[in-house]
Amino acid sequence: MWLRQLTSAPQMTEPIEALLFDFGGTLDADGVAWKERFYAHYLAEGLDMTPEAFEAVFFSADDPLVGGLPIDTDLSGTVHELTTSLEAELAHTGAGIADCDRARRVASYFLADASAAFARNRPVLEALRRRYRLGIVSNFYGNLEAVCHGTGLAPLFSAIVDSHRIGSKKPDPAIFRAALEPLHASPEATLLVGDSLRRDREGARRIGMGFVWVAPSEAQVSGAQPDHPVVARLGDLAKILL
Repeated sequence: MWLRQLTSAPQMTEPIEALLFDFGGTLDADGVAWKERFYAHYLAEGLDMTPEAFEAVFFSADDPLVGGLPIDTDLSGTVHELTTSLEAELAHTGAGIADCDRARRVASYFLADASAAFARNRPVLEALRRRYRLGIVSNFYGNLEAVCHGTGLAPLFSAIVDSHRIGSKKPDPAIFRAALEPLHASPEATLLVGDSLRRDREGARRIGMGFVWVAPSEAQVSGAQPDHPVVARLGDLAKILL
């Protein structure tokens, strides 16, 4: 029955054996990327900046951390380093002086939200693991394994693939092949679950995997008929896969 419910993914010609998950925005939130979540927290702190301007600041702060963090840096250390970098970039753009107290508050809010998502999603992942082989594929900083161990999620996954560690980023098929090998799974028998249409859906299309989009209701285009299943939160996967 679960396979028939995925008829909107025509490439799924074999029974599903493995599930690949994006990390940021998928396992630690309900389809909202890090950039958008940090922007919301900064707005709540009184930052007056357009989404477009903040996007440029975010990527300027984010890019130097790729390969720049010790591989044993956990999620808390990663987020605090990113907020420190964000404050420096905001000051560089003239949006005010770097505010260490604000950085700590934003990091705390972000981590609290992520912790709640992990607690909410862990039972779902545990149930899925009893039926499927699970892996993570993420465009990350080089410390994804340490992050997953720190959150307690690592034991649930048989493959944890970090783009910086293997030198390939989504949507390049090479990063997905790196996860499929330890899972002993073919693309045709694997489903990718992610929040990014540009990185996750396109990556799934290129390698021939099925795709499930995790997106909040407001992100889903009203009246659209996507060629893949859409869930508003990770917990909804149980409705189509269990």
